[in-house]
Amino acid sequence: MPDAESRRFTVTEDAPAKINLALHVTGQRDDGYHLLDMLVTFTAHGDRLSFTSADRDGFTLGGRFAADLGGEPGSNLVLKARDLLRQAAFAQRGHAPAVSIHLEKNLPIASGIGGGSADAAAALRGLQRFWNVRLPADIRSALALQLGADVPMCLESRPLIARGIGEEIEHAALPRLYLVLANPLKAVSTPQIFRLLTEKNNRPLDLAAGDWMAAIAANRNDLEPPARGLTPEIAEISALLVESGAGLVRMSGSGATCFGIFPSLAAAEAAEQQLHRLRPDWYFQATETAAGE
Repeated sequence: MPDAESRRFTVTEDAPAKINLALHVTGQRDDGYHLLDMLVTFTAHGDRLSFTSADRDGFTLGGRFAADLGGEPGSNLVLKARDLLRQAAFAQRGHAPAVSIHLEKNLPIASGIGGGSADAAAALRGLQRFWNVRLPADIRSALALQLGADVPMCLESRPLIARGIGEEIEHAALPRLYLVLANPLKAVSTPQIFRLLTEKNNRPLDLAAGDWMAAIAANRNDLEPPARGLTPEIAEISALLVESGAGLVRMSGSGATCFGIFPSLAAAEAAEQQLHRLRPDWYFQATETAAGE
């Protein structure tokens, strides 16, 4: 449910969690960016942004993890997305008046499920509606990539395969999945995880195996071994997901969020309750994904 602050606003936009079902590191460019092959989906659970007219630009925070954002407000990707879209709107002779933005932060910070990137993408989508801005697809994609390598994927927010640094996107006909997201509430530094990689030229995704579940199981997350070495709780939380009945368990992105796949939403919700009882100080969330077309 939206928090009380969100309900005041006139336009809302969801920022679904991004789940890397598989992530293969296949190389590294001369500029330092890593080349990736990723199978990605998005969940019904996530952050939420709301927008309303105002005399001056404003930005407020709410939700479970609002206090964990820290930093200067101007460094938030939502505000960078607002400013970039406003510049693009003016360049197209459009209007982009003052707006007050409220971010309901429901996802853990630095957790490998695209929180900041999902928020930036939701800001682009929501503000385009709020300002009635219609940008060509190539300009919209360029704005997203300027905000971060994960933002083009989050702008799509549907099952996909992403390659390159994340900007080469192909839609995928993934089925609906029922997940429990689990995080020990320890932030993980993505640059540090990449520095700890011992091999950066791995084989790409192999999606030839049988059905989608078999294909997911046949692949991997190349960032999981270094993340486990840096954050031992990842192994513990993965074991808890297995014990709760998950058919497949893997870390998402650079961690520390792991996901377990369950046969139904009811099974995922039962597992979430069990895990909350075992570790009430950790983050567990039952959710489902959208099916791909």
